[in-house]
Amino acid sequence: MTVRSKKLGKKNTAVKPQNKYNTPQIRWRRIGAKYIVTNDFGRYVVIGEKDFNNLLANKIKSDDKLYPLLASNGFIKNNMDFGDLWSSWQKLNSYVFQGPSLHILVLTLRCNYKCVYCQSGSMNEDAKNMDMSWETAKKSIDTAFESNVNNISVEFQGGEPLMNWDVMKKSVKYIKECEKKSGKKANIALVSNFSLMDQEKAKFLMENEVSLCTSLDGFEKLNNKLRVYPNGNSYKKAASWIKYLTDKYNSQHGNMFKIFKPSALTTITKETLPFYKEIVDEYLNLNLETIFLRPLSPIGFARKSWNKIGYNSDEFLKFYEKAFDYIISLNKKGIMIKEKMAEMLLKKIIKNEDPGYVDLRCPCGAGIGQLAYNYNGDIYTCDEGRMIGWEGEELFKIGNINDMTYEDIINSDTVKLCSLSSNLESQVMCHKCVYRPYCGICPAINFEEERSTVGNNIISERCKIFMGIFDIIFKRIGKKDCYDVFNKWLNYEEKTKGDK
Repeated sequence: MTVRSKKLGKKNTAVKPQNKYNTPQIRWRRIGAKYIVTNDFGRYVVIGEKDFNNLLANKIKSDDKLYPLLASNGFIKNNMDFGDLWSSWQKLNSYVFQGPSLHILVLTLRCNYKCVYCQSGSMNEDAKNMDMSWETAKKSIDTAFESNVNNISVEFQGGEPLMNWDVMKKSVKYIKECEKKSGKKANIALVSNFSLMDQEKAKFLMENEVSLCTSLDGFEKLNNKLRVYPNGNSYKKAASWIKYLTDKYNSQHGNMFKIFKPSALTTITKETLPFYKEIVDEYLNLNLETIFLRPLSPIGFARKSWNKIGYNSDEFLKFYEKAFDYIISLNKKGIMIKEKMAEMLLKKIIKNEDPGYVDLRCPCGAGIGQLAYNYNGDIYTCDEGRMIGWEGEELFKIGNINDMTYEDIINSDTVKLCSLSSNLESQVMCHKCVYRPYCGICPAINFEEERSTVGNNIISERCKIFMGIFDIIFKRIGKKDCYDVFNKWLNYEEKTKGDK
């Protein structure tokens, strides 16, 4: 190969033709006849093929109707408002400027249910030495309040956390004391099957502004098949307390404390896939305004039973799209119900805000967004990491609350491992994916599927599922009637935040 070099002392004075503007770094994806275009600031446009080709060729003129939209969203390189764009990026990625805000306390591993997809490593209700002590709970709460965040969320999980009621009651009171001393706001949540709930417990929880969430996998026959309660009817237990707590929520005017409307989680298994409409209708029948169509994670007992209860990404996405369209159709008729996953993603896409969903961040929320404190004081980067630990693999274990300070936890090699392995810029496909500004990977699920925290998103079923959900949302976001529904969801959330 011949290399032609310039003569020394000679200047190249030729004037190169300059375009009126240049397109900055963008990412794109074609869906049908439209192109989705995004940038690092989390801004997006949905445009047709002609406009897309003109954008790439720098042929959109300043008097073009599309020009102001492109310029205001950071797609014209020589017309960028960096103050505004930086503000967008900062809102969307606010979590990188603070420590873990979500702190999960596993009060017990004992449980009186036998759910077919259980991921938490639950033990029989009569198992010994499986409850968190008050001393361990207190140290965990103290550590949570050391995090450099103004708003802390403490979530009680299990097993069935109501089996360790005395420690939970003390913990709630202590959180309230820490809240006053620190000046920080604490959001307290309980995730329970409600089988051990009674009016006295409910009264205490409501008076202390604890939000309550249960699991509900659909109508009675389906729920009872998946959420097996040997001593009774799991559907009736959940439904009766949802109705009771909803009534209290609706009649709380004049209270000195805020009662939260109860919520429910559904886990999608192979058994669920044919019943998208019936499941949504069941939530409506119970006056629940949000349904979270969560894909099943291959962790714990679910991984061992995957051939019976699992599915592939295509099967889940067919279910999700049908359910999503049904939910949108209900909203168009004036019936309010939101799909939680889509709502969180839309908050990122439309409002450029972090919804607090630690599973979909870059880096992921493991260790830097959440911490999980096991019943015995062992600290994990996340609840999924704790579940993997129960299987005998302690890769996600940081240490024990009795031996570590908050600084030790945050600076641990385990937290660094999760942050490095979940950085999308170092992933083969993710760094150039159109959904990069809104997405994230999970080192725990990567490890379960591929025995690597980094994983390979080219073959990842989780990646295919989220790619599909983003596609489903963006197919509809350009339609005015759908966009109006999405805005209604986001504005409704803001409205109800201050409701008493």
